[in-house]
Amino acid sequence: MLKNIFKAIQAYFGAFALISKLGLWKYFAIPIVISLLTAISIGLTAYGFSDNIFDYILSIFPSWNSTSWLRNLSEIFIGLAIVAIGLLLYKHIVMALSAPFMSPVSERIEAHLTNSPLPRNNKSSFGSQLSRGIKINLRNLFKELKLTIPVLLIGFIPVIGIASSVLLFLIQAYYAGFGNMDYTLERHFNYRESIQFVKKNKGTAIGNGIVFLLCLLIPILGLMIVLPLSVTAASKETVRLLELNNSKENVQ
Repeated sequence: MLKNIFKAIQAYFGAFALISKLGLWKYFAIPIVISLLTAISIGLTAYGFSDNIFDYILSIFPSWNSTSWLRNLSEIFIGLAIVAIGLLLYKHIVMALSAPFMSPVSERIEAHLTNSPLPRNNKSSFGSQLSRGIKINLRNLFKELKLTIPVLLIGFIPVIGIASSVLLFLIQAYYAGFGNMDYTLERHFNYRESIQFVKKNKGTAIGNGIVFLLCLLIPILGLMIVLPLSVTAASKETVRLLELNNSKENVQ
């Protein structure tokens, strides 16, 4: 798994050059707008509700207000929860709505890497790509929530709670990479087959997602470059894995 994580990270190198070489920037215009609007909406919502959440917790545990270390701990926990849930919602909304624009990008990258011509009649329509993106990301959203909520609760446990931040990051990374890989997989596998393929290649998904999340740490610019870089890198690695998988099947 570690080997695939590093390969997925390395796939980001040369991403900008490949995008420019294949003339793919035009496909990212609308997804960049979607990314910015989604981030702003989630940020404003989180900011507006954070105080309400804290006041609600204090109404349940009024003693926390007079105990400084408990108050500080609760503030840290609320902040961590807002960031984790905000990132969780952001990436699934953006990746789902961007699917019809990212699939052509992935298709052109695959054609370039495999020296194959682009298909004249693409079986996937705008509507089917959007439907697939929403279906995959809704599934991933619920799966991720099931893992995220218990991990957030671990944050209350002294010492062990420190590990919750690392676990949350890796969970977020996996599902971010999952969504980016599916832009390529949708042309090769059905819904269930794609899920199984990503499960077998968790390292690739995590590696891609790690850089995806790190990009979001860059104010404003990160929101603009995260999809171009991550989708290009994911397409490169997914094509490599598909070719490796096909070669193994041919040998058998």
